[in-house]
This record gives sequence, C-alpha cells and structure tokens, in this order.
Amino acid sequence: MGQAQRERVVTSLADAVTEEIGASLAPVDAELERRYPGDPGTRQPVHTVYVPADAFAADTPRAWGDRALAALDEHAPDAASLAAVLGLDPALAEDVYGRVRAKLEREPVEDLRVDFEDGYGHRPGAEEDEAAARAARLVAEAYAGATAAPYTGIRTKCMEAAVRDRGIRTLDIFLTGLMDAGGLPDGLVLTLPKVTYAEQVAAMVRLLDAFEEARGIEPGRIGFEIQIETSQSILAADGTATVARMIQAAGGRATGLHYGTFDYSACLGVLAAYQASDHPAADHAKAVMQVAAAGTGVRVSDGSTNVLPVGSTEQVHDAWRLHYRLTRRALARAYYQGWDMHPGHLPTRYAAVFAFYREGFERAAARLARYADRAGGDVMDEPATARALAGHLLRGLDCGALDTAEVARAAGLTRADLERFASPRRGEATASLR
Repeated sequence: MGQAQRERVVTSLADAVTEEIGASLAPVDAELERRYPGDPGTRQPVHTVYVPADAFAADTPRAWGDRALAALDEHAPDAASLAAVLGLDPALAEDVYGRVRAKLEREPVEDLRVDFEDGYGHRPGAEEDEAAARAARLVAEAYAGATAAPYTGIRTKCMEAAVRDRGIRTLDIFLTGLMDAGGLPDGLVLTLPKVTYAEQVAAMVRLLDAFEEARGIEPGRIGFEIQIETSQSILAADGTATVARMIQAAGGRATGLHYGTFDYSACLGVLAAYQASDHPAADHAKAVMQVAAAGTGVRVSDGSTNVLPVGSTEQVHDAWRLHYRLTRRALARAYYQGWDMHPGHLPTRYAAVFAFYREGFERAAARLARYADRAGGDVMDEPATARALAGHLLRGLDCGALDTAEVARAAGLTRADLERFASPRRGEATASLR
C-alpha cells in the first residue's frame, strides 16, 4: 500500500491576529499566575492541636501520644473493639488499628499551636511576656532535638483594638526568641484569629514586613493562617465575599483559612447545643472559604468538636463515634485538616484519616495507572481527575495511611510521578510521563 494521503492544512487568519490576542491577554495571564498559582505541593497536616501557652511543654507531642495510646489500651485494646465502636470495615480494621498505634508512637501530633488567645485568656503583661519567651525557647529546643511536631507555631491575640498591642508584642517576643535561638524553623506556622476586615490582614502583613526587615530575613519568608470566626469575614456589608479580599490582602503570605466552629456559630446566634461543624451555617461558611481559596495555594481547615472523649468507656465511645463521623464527613468535602482539642481525639482522627485513604487507595491507584498508560477502563478520566487521584495518594503517603512501596506496586508510579500529576504546572507535563 502506498503512503497515506496527507491532509492539506489551510488557515484564514493572519499571524498578527494571534499576536494581537496574545498581547491583549498578557495582563490577564500574569494576573492568573499571581492570584492562582495552584497548590504549593507541600505536605498539609491532617490536624492542628491547640495547647494553652501555660500548659505547653517541650514534650507536649509525646505526652499527647502517650495519653492517646493509654485511651486506646483502656477503651479499645484491639482492632476488633475499635472497629465495633466506629463501624470500621472488618477488612481494614487490623491495618487501620496498627497504623493508628504506630502513628501515635512515631508522630502523634502533626501540627501544634501554642495558644495565646482563647485558650490562654488575659494575663498580666509581664506574665504573657515571659510565656511568649518561654514558648520560643521550648519550640527552638524541640526542633533542635528533633522532638517537635512537623509544624509548630503560635496563635496570638487578634488585631482588634482592645488586644492588638498585646498580640503584636507577644508575636514580636516569640519570633525574636526563635531568631536569637538560631533562626525560624521550616515548620513555623502563625495563626491570626478573629479576622473581620481585610485591613486586619494587611496590618499583619505590615507587621511581618517590619520584623523581616529588622532581622534581615528574606522578604515574605513568614506566612500565617487566617482564622474565620465572624460572619463579616464571610460576607461583607456590600454583599461580597470578605474572605476572598483577605487572601489578596495577605500578599502571598496566607497559608490557610481555619474555620472557628464556636465563635462563628455564636456570631450567627446558633444556640450552644447546636454549635457543631456539621451545622448548615458551618457548611455555608466553609463552602465560601473553599471557593475563595481554590487555586490560590491557601488551604482550608475545618474546626473542632468540643465533645471530649473522657469519663466512662460508654462516654468515650460516644465521643469517638461523633469525632470519627465529623472527620470522615469533612474529608469527603475536601477539608483535609481539622482541629483536635484533646489527646483522646487523636485515635479517631487517625482512624478516620487512615480508613478514608485506604478505602479509596486501590481504585485511585488503578485509575491513575490507566490514565498514565492511556489505557481504557470503566471511567474516562481527564487531567483534572488525574490531579485529584494523585492528590489522594500523596495525602495518604504524607500522613502514614499509605506506604511508598504499595503505591508503586499498585500504580506503577514514583512519588515524583505523583507530584507531577498533582501539580503539572510545577513540573514537566503529565503527558510526557510515559
């Protein structure tokens, strides 16, 4: 057979048209790149643990892990008993239970916040000064001794007039103490609470600008989370989404949006008995946060439950079931982080997270492998879905729900491959992987 006839390709537009359109959209291209750089591709902790500044100690992560293990020993000493409490799939129970215990022994806390706000309250100035200096020393020592949580920092008081000066001073003392002890740790995280106006975020930026200049730190090095606890932070007086303005006001320093379950609910007049992370008001706020943050690199975190797993075994089991359900619900809604307020929450935090990622593991790995090989299947996935599948596997690897070897066996992909699928703009095009 002769060579196949090649199609004749003709066009009608002059190159100048394409060039003109490109030039006209160049500012838009730059704006998209600036405002929506995509996920940073770094690890996101599955939770944040809050500890009042006066209760924080160098061994807090280890102490929380030991208390969580003791709770398991007392109230769910084996996989079958925990599965019965939580309704875990029997096929997953042994693996999940073993991973939970191993996590509590190895890395019980992923993100720790030394709290100088609601958990600490109002103290004499000299007392808070000393507590801030002490926190800096202990955090520096923990990082130096490799005993710190991967992410650690403080929550100061907010930018409202009554406590503004106190919050600024505490932050200054803490950051200065870290610098004097050798520098800012890579896992440093700061939380700005009770933000109502974008101008308060801009003030935090000016504060960090000034500190970096004073200490010769690379501009933009220090980021912070914005805590969403008021109705005005979701909807401005003119009907626009205030939280979107806050992200822009942060000038690239915002790393997260954290939902404050109880302050936000109270702000809307929700009675105490109904203040929970699954209340419709909470769902609305987090949905707005999620849309505003999408593509910006700013991550969204759910709040907490105030039902503590303490008391009799029956009471502990009831609290565990609630916490497990709320955590699974948040994960399904793509809120991959939440707050834990008590060591007894750690077993169900990790049980929920590990079960979530392991339940979806085999199918996610198979679908991504077919996509990478351009093979067929019962689902026709697109690049956006490939990003989500790779993200599922990466999050599972980061928290300990999955192992690198089993992901490689199931998907035929390395971690570097997964990262390219999850963030194609940060590496080579996914189409060239195979």
